[in-house]
Amino acid sequence: MADRDSHSTCPFRSLPAEAYWRKALVQTPAKDVNPASKPSFRIAQTDAVATAGSCFAQHIARHLVGAGYNYFIPENAHPIVPPDLGKKYNYGTFSARFGNIYTPRQLLQLFHRAYGSFQPAEDVWIEGDRYYDPYRPLIQPQGFPDEASYLADRQEHFAAVRRMVEECNVFVFTLGLTEAWVSRIDGAVFPVCPGCGTGTFDPDRYEFVNFTASETASDLRLALEFIRAKNPDVRFVVTVSPVPLIATAAHRHVLVSTTYSKAALRVAAEEVTAALSDCEYFPSYEIITGAYNRGAYFDDDLREVKPEGVAHVMRCFAETFLDRSAKAASPRKAGKKVRPMSTVLNDIICDEETLIAAE
Repeated sequence: MADRDSHSTCPFRSLPAEAYWRKALVQTPAKDVNPASKPSFRIAQTDAVATAGSCFAQHIARHLVGAGYNYFIPENAHPIVPPDLGKKYNYGTFSARFGNIYTPRQLLQLFHRAYGSFQPAEDVWIEGDRYYDPYRPLIQPQGFPDEASYLADRQEHFAAVRRMVEECNVFVFTLGLTEAWVSRIDGAVFPVCPGCGTGTFDPDRYEFVNFTASETASDLRLALEFIRAKNPDVRFVVTVSPVPLIATAAHRHVLVSTTYSKAALRVAAEEVTAALSDCEYFPSYEIITGAYNRGAYFDDDLREVKPEGVAHVMRCFAETFLDRSAKAASPRKAGKKVRPMSTVLNDIICDEETLIAAE
């Protein structure tokens, strides 16, 4: 009798099917798996949605545009610039022309730079007669022709970042890496290792870091709280890129580094989304890498995500967050209009691919 009573009161007996591996994955067709939890908010078509992060974040931007949602791009190319040229110069890849932001530390520093509270000691890279932005080295093919052009573009970029921070309704950030290269002088984080694509590597000036899960969580929380301090009604969606590292500087097998990196990012995402209100985790990482799909969503290089994998992620994102009937959560500041969605988005841009040349 005691055993029977104990069994009947077992808390697992009242759990939904999604809580059981066999029911949720083995007995569910792979194409129908949606591991996302019910969110605390939905995204209306009128909500201004901003994105930043690793390469995989660009898929969300494309889907928002294709579904008729308001993808917020405060930094657009001049109207007279042909669309193909705008794509070449990375307009529309993310909400502002900041390129890939792989780590929360890089994101946090971007905000402080845009608001004038952090000025890195290393301000520009000059190669021949061309000027390059160390923190956006690939957004301007062949660099800028002179210092004045470089500084003017950066001023415009920072203004766009401030608009993004202050006017977006929803901010989506995709965590990509824990590995980074930083300045030994002031800890400024570079999106790619100096000397890999642009710049010149100098071990006396740069050092490799591999951020811990706690450092990543702290940086992510500070970055999101920075936005909320200036935009109290903003909502957040945090994701982790499923794309493995293209190379590691940690002097070990790239598989081990990838496993560590994704685990640390996932832990950080869990801690921060649990701690902040209106901050949701979306499991794009789990959808692509989960054992239930038997590796079907990776291409032959075991790294690139196949279109059907992207489609599965975006279908789940739409089911979880997109609401065509809802209105925007709150109007933006009086007298300011939300920039309409971009009609042109780039092919997927990945700064990390500059490391391929080093193989």
